[in-house]
Amino acid sequence: QVKLVESGGGSVQAGGSLKLACDASGYLLRNCGMGWYRQAPGSERELVSRLSRDGTMTYIDSVKGRFTISRDNLKNTIYLHMNSLMTSDTAVYYCATERGWCAGIYYDTFYWGQGTQVTVSS
Repeated sequence: QVKLVESGGGSVQAGGSLKLACDASGYLLRNCGMGWYRQAPGSERELVSRLSRDGTMTYIDSVKGRFTISRDNLKNTIYLHMNSLMTSDTAVYYCATERGWCAGIYYDTFYWGQGTQVTVSS
């Protein structure tokens, strides 16, 4: 049973920082890819950053240089460090697994956390 629990959201002023965490169970992060998504009101959910199982990090252009994705294999937790936050970063942030083979298990669906709200004010 895969379970993802996000934490670390909150309200900050523009220019501030937040660190999101996603605790995973039933899914080995050191062997599997993970992503951080966000969904702003009235917008579609978008992939913000991805960390592949080989450690490759990718970001959407709007967060490059400001956000950093990382993981702690011992804690089986993935993080999103967000700096220089802008009002346009306001959204609900979700972590999600990937579909496909991982650590000998085939995952035929995405698993999502419950989301954590990030609100950036000017």
